[in-house]
Amino acid sequence: MSDETKEPQSADDFLKNSSLYREFQAEREEILKHKWIESEKAGCDIGFDRALTDWNVKHRSQWLKGRPGRDRWPAGTPLRQIVDRDHEVWPR
Repeated sequence: MSDETKEPQSADDFLKNSSLYREFQAEREEILKHKWIESEKAGCDIGFDRALTDWNVKHRSQWLKGRPGRDRWPAGTPLRQIVDRDHEVWPR
């Protein structure tokens, strides 16, 4: 199918294909892994909120250092200045 006949990308497709959304999904997966490991250690489900808090405190900063492209977005960078690698810089 040529570019001329492609249907416009829906808002959901745009979101799911954005690097910002992929980063969110990757971080969520790490939190869910942490939740599983800590729940196994505790012998019961610790819940997402506890896993999220624990992972943020113990692992997030180190995890972020290993993520590609993170050096372009130092902590505290306003969202409007973040460049989505797959789309245009916004706002223009």
